[in-house]
Amino acid sequence: MKVHTLTLAILTSLVSTAVVADNVDPLKKAFIDDSEVKVQFRLRYEDVDVANVDQQNQTTLRTRLNYKTGDLYNFFAVAEVDDVRSTDNEPLIADYEYTQINQAFLGYKGPAETLAKYGRQRILLDNQRFVGGVGFRQNEQTYDAFSVKNTAIENLTAYYSYVNNVNRIFAEDSGKDEHKNKTHLVNVNYKPVDALNVTGYGYLIDNVNVAAFSTDTYGVRATGKFDLDAIKLNYEAEYAQQSNGSDNPTSYDANYYKLGAGINFNNFGAKVGYEVLGSDDGNAGFITPLATLHAFNGWTDKFLFGGAGNWENGLVDTHFIVTAKVVGLKLLAKYHTFESDYGSIDMGKEWGVSAAYGFKKHYNVSVKYASFSGADAGYGFSNDTDKLWLTFQANY
Repeated sequence: MKVHTLTLAILTSLVSTAVVADNVDPLKKAFIDDSEVKVQFRLRYEDVDVANVDQQNQTTLRTRLNYKTGDLYNFFAVAEVDDVRSTDNEPLIADYEYTQINQAFLGYKGPAETLAKYGRQRILLDNQRFVGGVGFRQNEQTYDAFSVKNTAIENLTAYYSYVNNVNRIFAEDSGKDEHKNKTHLVNVNYKPVDALNVTGYGYLIDNVNVAAFSTDTYGVRATGKFDLDAIKLNYEAEYAQQSNGSDNPTSYDANYYKLGAGINFNNFGAKVGYEVLGSDDGNAGFITPLATLHAFNGWTDKFLFGGAGNWENGLVDTHFIVTAKVVGLKLLAKYHTFESDYGSIDMGKEWGVSAAYGFKKHYNVSVKYASFSGADAGYGFSNDTDKLWLTFQANY
C-alpha cells in the first residue's frame, strides 16, 4: 500500500524553512517536546464454527505505534504503523499477518475553527453505519483522502472529504486490500440541545475497482436523550435514499430507515431497534460498502455480502439490547431477528453476549460470543454459526 508522498514533501519543506526564534527551536519543540508517542498491544483469540463447513481458531497480536508531532506554524503530522503476528491464516477469520502504515497524514489548524488533513487517515462518521474504520478487526480500514472539518458556528460541525483510496481490512495478497475511489463525503451535524442531535449527509461513492459499490446516498439522522433524574431516555431515527452512482451497472433506487428507543436506570439499560436496508423489488439492495459492518446486523457477520453489507433482497433487522455495569464490569446481551425486505425470506436469528473489564488505566480484557441459526436453507448465510472472541488490550 502506497502513502502519498506530498505529506512527506510538505513536512520536509517546513523543516527546511524553520528558524530559531526567541531562543526556542521550533523543530525541537514540535517534533520532540510537544510530540506524543502511543503504543498499543491487542492480543486476540478467535474461534469460528460454521455448521457443515469447518471449525477454525486463530490467535493474533497487533502492535500499534502512533506518533504525533506538536504544532509547527499550525501544521502537525501523524504517523501510525501496525504489525500483526498470527498463529495461523484461517480463511474463516478475517485477520492476517501484515506490517503496514495505518495512518500518515499532514494536518493544518486553519482560521475559523478549521481542521484540514491530507494523507492516510481514519474517517469515522456518525455511528459508522455508512463510513467507518472496522476497528474491531486487527487490520483497520483507513482512507487516503483530503478532509476538512469546520466548527466555527456554535453547535454546528461541517465535514467534507475527498477519498481516492480505501485501505480495506483484507490481506495484501488477496486482491481486495485496496479500492481506488473518486468519492465525496459530506456530513453536517447540528446539536442545539441534548434532546436533538441532527445530521444531514450525502455520500457519493465512486469505486473505480468495484463499480457495483458506486452509489449516491442522501440521508438525515436524528438522535437525542432526555434526563429524567434517575431515568434517562434516548432515541434515534434515520432515513436515507440511495441510487446507483458513477459506473454502477445496475439502475436502482432503495431506501434505508432505522428507529430505536432506549432507557437507562442507574447502571442498567435496555434498547429496542428496527432497521431496514431496503430492496428495489429484488433488483438491488441498499448497500453500505464503507461501513463498520461488524457493529451492525449481528456479530457473526453473516450479512457482509462481500463487503456490500446487503444483497438484492434487502435486510430487516429487529433487535433488542440490554446492558449493565457491575463493579466495573460492562455487560451486554442482544438478540436479532432477520428477514428479507423482498421475497419473505427468513434470514435467521442471532443472540450475543459480551463482558469487558478495564483496570489500572492501561488494560482491558473482554470476552464476546455470538450464535446464529434458523435461516432458510440454500443461501450463503444459511449455515448455523458460532463465534467466540477473547481479547486483551494494553494502551501506553
